[in-house]
Amino acid sequence: MILDPEIETLARQDLQDLQLARLRQTLNHAYASVPFYRQALDNAGVKPGDIWSMEDIVRLPFTRKSDLRDHYPFGLLAVPMDQIVRFHASSGTRGKPTVVAYTKGDIALWARIVARALMCAGARSGDRFHNAYGYGLFTGGLGLHYGIEELGAAVIPVSGGNTPRQVRLIEDFMPRGIAGTPSYVLNIAEEMRALGLDPRGTSLEYAILGAEPWSEALRAEIEQVLGIKAMDIYGLSEVIGPGVAIECWETQNGLHIAEDHFLPEIIDPETGLPVPFGESGELVFTSLTKEAFPVIRYRTGDIASLNPEPCACGRTLMRMSRIKGRLDDMLIIRGVNVFPTEIEYVLLQVEEISPHYQVVVDHAGTLDTLEVHCEVTPEFHQASSSNADPRSAQLHRQIVHALKSELGISVGLKIHKPGTIPRSEGKAVRIVDNRVSSTEVR
Repeated sequence: MILDPEIETLARQDLQDLQLARLRQTLNHAYASVPFYRQALDNAGVKPGDIWSMEDIVRLPFTRKSDLRDHYPFGLLAVPMDQIVRFHASSGTRGKPTVVAYTKGDIALWARIVARALMCAGARSGDRFHNAYGYGLFTGGLGLHYGIEELGAAVIPVSGGNTPRQVRLIEDFMPRGIAGTPSYVLNIAEEMRALGLDPRGTSLEYAILGAEPWSEALRAEIEQVLGIKAMDIYGLSEVIGPGVAIECWETQNGLHIAEDHFLPEIIDPETGLPVPFGESGELVFTSLTKEAFPVIRYRTGDIASLNPEPCACGRTLMRMSRIKGRLDDMLIIRGVNVFPTEIEYVLLQVEEISPHYQVVVDHAGTLDTLEVHCEVTPEFHQASSSNADPRSAQLHRQIVHALKSELGISVGLKIHKPGTIPRSEGKAVRIVDNRVSSTEVR
């Protein structure tokens, strides 16, 4: 059964009882099958049988991305190789890729989790669904694909890239739903306009967007441009892939976590200690039902908060906030923490600016500098003849002032003509960091 009201509306204590039982099973499985976890638990002075309450989880050691890289490629598998039916991996742009594995049972479970998530976000059996997530080692494309089929919807497996073809397929196949990164779905809408089509005139009714942090302002832009509802989906390959959490169609107010499969925590990233509900910190997940690749207290690097209150949609599953940013994407400029989503929020309040931007970080003497590159809308570009136009100068002053008010520091700003900022065919490249020896993009 895809929609599982017995799980999604469980009383908090009943859900915690289920989580505790599954947590103990996972710990026994990992301790018996993965030398890394056996050693980590022994070093922490805790055995699987020592966990008798949910409060005991703080006794367990953390797992970090570096642990996955140190045991590349197969050192953290919990089942024999002949039980593995699929591998996924990260891009490895910042070091060794992180490799994860799935049994046949994991794949079937993942499909059910994604199908349930899609129903939460408004999808239904019989939909046609345009899947613009990349296929391959990235979990997005295949993760959504199997969930769409499990739901009983028809998947259009277009993957990313070839944007004119994306537009043609949406026009011809008339899907009700679309999935992709928010930056790329916005790129598709822009291509529609370039081809003389009205993005609001398609068959699309909802979008499932994720794989990169995005702001409420960008959501509003996407919904207005395409005339749809846009729901945030969360997942990462180390935990399973997309489907870990998703917004509901009814409220779009926090992402419902599949708590029967993934145990969430929020910790202070500096101390590793839990923080109260509602406070932001680093998101941590423990898998409760995975066979091939269980993870214990995996530090995601994502910044979020948790809300245990039942939702107006009727679900009682814990909700996480939308991701504010990643710890490794947080820029520290002259002692101030800056997230790209904060810059995005400012830019999208300005009617004359399009939702495409990049942030360039560099050195100036002994200080780090931040320069925001954005572009004006075609309408404003046509109306203003040159950068010397008073309207252009006024726009520049307006944005510089707004950025300083939001970020707390002065930053540089360059406003470009339309179509100048590189477009995404997957995850958007928001940060160009020139402080490292070779240019790093994120």
